[in-house]
Parts: sequence; C-alpha cells; structure tokens
Amino acid sequence: MKQYNSIKAKYPDAMLLFRVGDFYETFADDAIKAAKILDIVLTKRGAGSETETALAGFPHHAINTYLPKLVKAGMRVAICDQLEDPKLTKKIVKRGVTELVTPGVSLNDEVLQSKTNNFLAVVHYAKKLLGIAFLDVSTGEFLVAQGDVAYIDKLLQNFQPNEVLVQKQHKRQFNQDFGERFYNYYMEDWVFQSDFAIETITNHFKVNSLKGYGIDDLVYGIIAAGAALHYLSETQHNQLQHITNISRIEEDYYVWMDRFTIRNLELYQSNAVDAVSLLDVIDKTISPMGGRLLKRWLALPLKDANRIKKRHEVVKHFIDKEAVYDKITQQIKQISDLERLLSKVATGRISPREVIMLKRSLDAIIPIKDLATSGNEAFKSLGEQLQTCKSLRERIDFVLNPEAPVNILKGNAIKKGFSPELDELRDLAQSGKTYLDQMLRRESELTQIPSLKIAFNNVFGYYIEVKNTHKDKVPESWTRKQTLVNAERYITPELKEYETKI
Repeated sequence: MKQYNSIKAKYPDAMLLFRVGDFYETFADDAIKAAKILDIVLTKRGAGSETETALAGFPHHAINTYLPKLVKAGMRVAICDQLEDPKLTKKIVKRGVTELVTPGVSLNDEVLQSKTNNFLAVVHYAKKLLGIAFLDVSTGEFLVAQGDVAYIDKLLQNFQPNEVLVQKQHKRQFNQDFGERFYNYYMEDWVFQSDFAIETITNHFKVNSLKGYGIDDLVYGIIAAGAALHYLSETQHNQLQHITNISRIEEDYYVWMDRFTIRNLELYQSNAVDAVSLLDVIDKTISPMGGRLLKRWLALPLKDANRIKKRHEVVKHFIDKEAVYDKITQQIKQISDLERLLSKVATGRISPREVIMLKRSLDAIIPIKDLATSGNEAFKSLGEQLQTCKSLRERIDFVLNPEAPVNILKGNAIKKGFSPELDELRDLAQSGKTYLDQMLRRESELTQIPSLKIAFNNVFGYYIEVKNTHKDKVPESWTRKQTLVNAERYITPELKEYETKI
C-alpha cells in the first residue's frame, strides 16, 4: 500500500484505478464511490487488522465498460498501470499514472457523444475582461475569445463545455457570474501567466509568434489557451499533433443569444418532459461530423450576408441537382468520424480496424471531390478543399489486412506479403508440427538414422534424440546436451533458430 499511497497523494482529487495483476483496484473512499457508481462488490483488504481498508475492483479488460460510467458520474479518474513486466522483476512492480480522464478530456468512444463536441473550457479573469478558450481533444478544435462577463456567458451557453477550468482565487466570482451549472476544476494561479501561455502555445505549434493565427491581440484569450494545453499535459495527454490550429471566435460574425433566449427558444433542450428541441427537429445529418457542425451553426447564426448566400448556393445546387445530392448522400454514409479517427492516430490509440475505416472513409471522399468539379462557385470551392490523400490510402492498403481486427493482439492485422519475416513466423505458428516433421525427415535422410525423434523439454528446449546404436552417425555440427541409458540428445543450429522464432 505504500506505493499506492504515494501515487494517490499526487492525485488527491481523482479516483485512482490501481492495476494489480489482472484487475484495477480502488481503495478506501475511492472504493466506496466506485462500488456505488459501478454497482460492484465492496469488500475489505486486511479485514480485522489495523490496516483494514475498503476495496473494490474490476477486471482490467473491462476498463472500457466501467471508465465511461465513472466519468459520466462526474469523476476525475487516474489510471495507474504497471510500467514493467512482473515476470522480469523480483521487487514490487513499478507503477505510474498513464492517463487522467476527466469529463472534458476523454478519447473514449463510450464517453463521447458522436454528434456533440466534448469541449474543455478555460476561463481567465483579468481586471476588466475575461479570456476564454475551448478545446476538444477528441477532434482537435481549438478556439479562443475574450470579452466581458455577458459575452463569456453567451459563449459558455452556446458551446456547452463538459468541464470548465478556473483560477482558484476566482472560484467564488465564477459561481456568482455563471452559476453552478458546469463541472468546474480549479487550477493554481501561476498557470495563468502571459509569458507561460505564449511559450506553451508557440512550443506546441512550433512557431515563433502567434500573429499567423490572428489571435495575437487576444491577450487574455491566449492565457486561457495556454492553461488548456498545460492541463492536457498534466492529465498525461502529450500526443497532440492533431491540434494543428487555433482560431479566434469573431464576435462580429455571429448573432449572440443569452442563456434565457436559448432556453426559451428550446434550441438544444426542451423545457417540457418528453418534448423535443429545435435541434432534434432539424437534425437530419447522416454523419457525426455533420451533426456537430449543425449544432455549431445553430449556436452561432451568421450575420454576414455574403457567407449566408454561399451556404444557400450550395443548398440550391443540391435542390436543382437531385442526382448529385443522392450520390453525395450515399458517399457520406460511408464516411466514419474522420475528426475523431485522426485524433486517435495522433494519440496512438487507433485500432487496426479503425485504420481500415479511415482508409475507406478517404476512399469515399474521392467521388464527392469529382462531383464538386461542376456546379456553382460555392459548391466548387468546397470540393477544392477536399484532399484525396492518395499516398496514405495506398500505404494503408499495402500494409493492412482489409479484415484487420479491433484488437491488434488478435493477430492477422498485417497483410500477407508485406513482411517476409512476419509471413515466415506466421507459417511457423500455424504449421509448427509440419515444419518439425519436414526437418526430421530431412535429417534422417542426410544421416541415414531411421529412428530420430524431435522433442522438447524446459531445460534446453528442442532437441533430437538418437539411439546409442546410431550415435556414430551423428554429424559434427550437432551439439550433445544429454546422455541417457539407451540414447543421447542433441541440439542443432536450425533447431535453436526455430525455437527462437516461435
């Protein structure tokens, strides 16, 4: 428990899932909470002793079943894994937190809603204005703004973040300004420093200045954005190559509605039981990305007439060209959630089957791009933005089996012919006895020993057994390992190589 207590001390406000063998265990207050939320058995460790403590756990392979329940219950969950193979050490296995999952920072499909962004928001209090940043680690979207309390309230209402980070010293002020309708986490004040924020953001994007992103005048928004990236680092989310851009929310571009207007219009939620919202009525999107975009458009209605006209021109093209509409609809139905698949690629969490889904999604884009070569200018401009990603599609097709499994440990993910060495190892695994039988026949013919036998033991592995009546025919390249009453046992370079491979 000494190791557990030292790790728990670093994450006092999170539930610690502590890997012990094939289980994730929770202890003390964490165990009591976990048993209640997950409906699992609560037991005791060291029952009747001075060190007696509550205990609750579940099998490690069920993490994707239980983790979403904890996060949806508003828990911060620190996942503590074994950092070395228990078989390779005689001491206590080294352990450490590999991920901290919170309501606003998750890549788990069971936690995320397909048609809703999972935004982490950061609010920074300055003397007169507030800075704000929204970051969805599951899609890579990163937005910043700043303004007075009323404007920030409208943004929070429209973006509906799953978690809001605030400076500790402004905890009471935040609750006075925005109420208690958000899941909040309070950070140390030193994180909200301009120099630290600029350094953090420029290091992430590998640039010298933020001018190219058009946000350099949003001083307080930049501080909030820096705190957001720092928080991802603190929660062990360090692979963030998919976050490639940071954009400002242009206040003058959109119609802004306060929380009361949004509630009365029932844009996202109805005030009556079992009623439907406006979003429920109009959302006929057929892809997760389309669903999230529609929700964003509903939250941020355009004011610029030219931009509105461009959207209308695209809609008119679909109305006039029904065949084009039908073809594009069929292609979109074949496209998976590209934004979240790419996030999984960047964070190293994508499965072989999801890579195949990525390839098929990219394949489905090509006919859409071809269809967009004709039509009005607004439709053509959309097509010009689409990339075919030819080299990536070809690489996936060359490397991966089209029927690749979800779990890479199941095998058969790599296509036959890509790696001769892997093909050889697969043949050995699938036809090991056949290989040994062929070797036995070959050696019998070469040595003229009819009674050779190949077997295995735990002392020196695979060996060839030769009866004493034929031991004078044994080649010099064989190495004697054991002498029995009626026979001798030998190893050969080929046998040892075979043993190493399997």
